[in-house]
Amino acid sequence: MQSLNLFRRCLVAGAFLACAATSSFAQNTPIRTAVDATFAPHAMANLGGGVQGFNVDLGREIAKRLGREMNIEPAEFSGLVPGLNSRRYDFLIAPVTVTPERARSLLFTEGYLDTDYTFLGRKDAPPLKSLEALKGKVIAVNKGSNYEAWASENAAKYGFRYDVYGGNADAVQAVQASRADYNLAGTTVVAWAARQNARLATSYTIKTGLVWALAFRKDDEEGRARVSNVLKCMKQDGTVKKLAEKWFGFTPEAGSWAVRVAPGTGVPGMEGYDATPVTPKCS
Repeated sequence: MQSLNLFRRCLVAGAFLACAATSSFAQNTPIRTAVDATFAPHAMANLGGGVQGFNVDLGREIAKRLGREMNIEPAEFSGLVPGLNSRRYDFLIAPVTVTPERARSLLFTEGYLDTDYTFLGRKDAPPLKSLEALKGKVIAVNKGSNYEAWASENAAKYGFRYDVYGGNADAVQAVQASRADYNLAGTTVVAWAARQNARLATSYTIKTGLVWALAFRKDDEEGRARVSNVLKCMKQDGTVKKLAEKWFGFTPEAGSWAVRVAPGTGVPGMEGYDATPVTPKCS
């Protein structure tokens, strides 16, 4: 029925050919998506081949509930949004922090995790206790990420220098090799890195009030609606919470976006949010 409604809307607009390419969700082909496979534990290489991680499991469960196959392509984070907009990908299963700037050019589901920023440093160095203590330090960040944007906006204010790397694993390696004092990334990511390497330790956390959500092209309201419905169901039945416990080692707090269901579609307070009440249809 949704596909028929889309067809009718396209005929009314006199632009069927353009609309037909808008969303792959009217077709029964494998969903095409991508992750930054250096962003452990959200996505990382699997020794047996392919990728694994929280977002990989999240994507595969979404595809399963849609009755579809999913092809997940490893890519640098900086190439994800261009790949989405060029229709190489149908949506992004990679964690994308929702900001006002991104919400102006992309459609998002509601958040599935809260995202704060945490600094990762060497355990034998004094822990970072304030942003003012960054003066004279070097920060390693992932190219094209929200962490690079934060570093760019705050380098002059706090007096630090930042280096940009193609993958977050390279940014972490820069800290280990003493080319950088800290890596700045999502709290879940740096916690994982510290657990994997006894020489590293988490430090100061920046509370952002932001969330990670699934990104769609601005013209793909149908695709977003379908995936949003599945995501709401996965929150209601505890699936997202269980994946967080599996990959991050903590239980999401009550009211966090791993369990909270938005009344509408998208991220409340951001451009593109549709406040029309939604009752999830779960099988």
